[in-house]
Order: sequence, then structure tokens, then C-alpha cells
Amino acid sequence: MTIGRKLYMANVGDSRGIVIKSLGPTPDPSQCTAIALTRDHKPDDKDEAERIIKNNGRIDSYRDHQGNPLGPLRVWLKVEDVPGLAMTRSFGDSVAHSVGCNAEPEMSEYQFSKDDKVVVIASDGVWEFLENIDVAKIVYPFYLQKNAEGAAENLVRASFKRWRKEESVIDDITCIVIFLDVK
Repeated sequence: MTIGRKLYMANVGDSRGIVIKSLGPTPDPSQCTAIALTRDHKPDDKDEAERIIKNNGRIDSYRDHQGNPLGPLRVWLKVEDVPGLAMTRSFGDSVAHSVGCNAEPEMSEYQFSKDDKVVVIASDGVWEFLENIDVAKIVYPFYLQKNAEGAAENLVRASFKRWRKEESVIDDITCIVIFLDVK
């Protein structure tokens, strides 16, 4: 929600929002940076992990038949390999909630400046293999062309290509790209 030049956010899980800022007075596709607007709620985050452990949960990677870890850290029951959730906050997962996962949103506020050009909100399928600055470098040239649809489409394509390169299973890839006109 925006009020005036402020953006108020409530975040649960591993989707993320960023703002892309222009770094110079002239429109140059390489002159941008990204600032995270939200924090991912992942099992490798110290305070999130402490809550899970305190509630008798276990944090570990999925393991293959030989016991080798595969993929990201996940939330499990103490003695069962369920639910295997790769985030520490979510809606509606009663098994994960029994070991400390919750749906309590983390609230944040951001004050827009004239250098803020784009807001990107995306699912973990975008962020799994792309850093905030990678997303900025993909999206910002489309801001300069005034092509929000092209920005979103190319971000999804780039995310998909990275998943295909890294893994055989592709997670959900969803994004919203918002061009700003902050004065």
C-alpha cells in the first residue's frame, strides 16, 4: 500500500520485493542498483531457525537415499521427514505451524525518492538463482523503454533459463513490475 511517497509492506514467506534506483542523471541501462524491500523468511536465517528449534522442529536439507543433502534447508518435524517447507513463514500449513512456522507478517516501510524507478515483487522462483542486482539489470533497460510488460516477460524468461541450467524441476515464477513516476 502506498500513502504519499511511502510504501507499506507486509511480508510472509520467501517472495520478495525490491526497488530499483537510478544511479545517474542520464538514462543508462547499466546505471542502476537494487534495494530489498522485504526479507525472505528462510530456515537459514538465525532468528527464524531459533523459533523452529524452540518449537521442537528440525532444520535440514532434503536427503537422497545415501544421506547426501540436496537443495535448500527446510523445516521438518523432529522425527519425520514432513513437511519439508523451504520457508519459515507461510499461510495454511498446519503441520509446519506445529513446529513454529507462522503466518505473522513482517512489516516494513519505505520512503520513495526521485531516484526510485521500479518496484519488483516476485515469488521465490525468481529469487532462487537471481540476486537483486541481477533482476535490476534485467528490468531497468525496459523502464528506460517504458515497457513494463517486456520487463516482466524478460524477467520470467531469465528466471526460467537459470532454473533449467541449475535444476530439472522448475519452481513457480511469478512477478509484478511497477514503473514509478516519483517527483
